Amino acid sequence: MDTEAGGDALEAELKALIGDVLGLDAAHAQAFGPDTGLFGHLPELDSMAVAGLLTEMEDRLGIVIEDDDVDGEMLETFGGLLAFARAKLDQR
Repeated sequence: MDTEAGGDALEAELKALIGDVLGLDAAHAQAFGPDTGLFGHLPELDSMAVAGLLTEMEDRLGIVIEDDDVDGEMLETFGGLLAFARAKLDQR
């Protein structure tokens, strides 16, 4: 997924995944940009939802997320989470 089309596909998949896990309206999730705040900005994304989100990312993207991988920076914005997902996919 390192091609431009693959990047667009990853972005769309991650938006859909966040929308599904958090129960957001699809249009709301699709409007996310790189600077859209996530943890601490979306009331739906509390600490319990973070666990569900990370598990769903592992399942849908075929990645493994270690406890040490998770920090506030990766969850702060949509762009941060997208960059994290890209890096994990590149490690496969």
